[in-house]
Amino acid sequence: MGVIRDKKAYLVFLLPGLLFYLFSVFYPIEESIRLSFMSWNGIGERKFVGLDNYIFMFKDSVFFSSFINNLIYLLIAVTIQLSVGLLFAILLTYLKKHVTLVKTLYYIPCIVTTVAVAQMFRSIYSTQPEGLLNQILNFLGLNGLVTSWLTNLSTVLTAVSIPEGWRFIGMYMVIFYAALISLDPEVYEAAKIDGASELQILFKIKLPMIKDILLLTLTMCITGALRGFDIPFLLTSGGPGNASELLSTYMYKQAFSNNNYGYGSALAVFIIIESMIVVALIRHLFKEKAGRQGLGKMLLRKIHRGAQND
Repeated sequence: MGVIRDKKAYLVFLLPGLLFYLFSVFYPIEESIRLSFMSWNGIGERKFVGLDNYIFMFKDSVFFSSFINNLIYLLIAVTIQLSVGLLFAILLTYLKKHVTLVKTLYYIPCIVTTVAVAQMFRSIYSTQPEGLLNQILNFLGLNGLVTSWLTNLSTVLTAVSIPEGWRFIGMYMVIFYAALISLDPEVYEAAKIDGASELQILFKIKLPMIKDILLLTLTMCITGALRGFDIPFLLTSGGPGNASELLSTYMYKQAFSNNNYGYGSALAVFIIIESMIVVALIRHLFKEKAGRQGLGKMLLRKIHRGAQND
């Protein structure tokens, strides 16, 4: 295969993707930042208000409740997606037949439309007629747990978080499975000969060897949850009250329902900054952990060499 050596040829291939990124990602972000310093109803003249939108944001009680809800939503969705996806990927590595069929079946929810997923869970949580979840609870004799999941203040946030977690289990399962089967089997086969158990091989060898994939999926998962909008909005629109209001749904209401584009843009900028900070913290923690592991291994090697010399 020939190698492209002309720099102009590189530009020709990069230009379409770069232009698409500039107009679909960079320009909306730049416009949101600019609008966040203005007061605008979407029709009239834009009025520069400086930091007023940001000052009001940090005085807004709904903003703080949405922020806390977003953290809880993130915790539930990320836990389901990564833990269950990783578990299924590990189990899939032991499956000898029908691997492709299982991967396809678990991946289907990722490509099903959001509206269909929301409607399915609305039916599962339903009380009139009785949904699948309440039917199961009645069958098990747990009648006291039967409730209206999407209108109960204590259950609604969990109820809107679970569909988001369930939907992308298959995607992360496929990513983890691809990473696990790409490992050199000689490494953990040698550990088996030395008497290592399957759990020891998993936690001491396999997972550390795919730490870059774990970092990537954790970043994808967290940033996706911080921007989560469609399923919660379709199920409850942030209700009842503000019990399931997320930053993204609150931003949408301010900008497109209340025509307060300035304040809505300020909320959008906060979500962007929040996502960037979280990604930076995750990368820092992973690097710090990797550094400690590397230092520990170096010290063990020195101790081992010293013992041999003695």
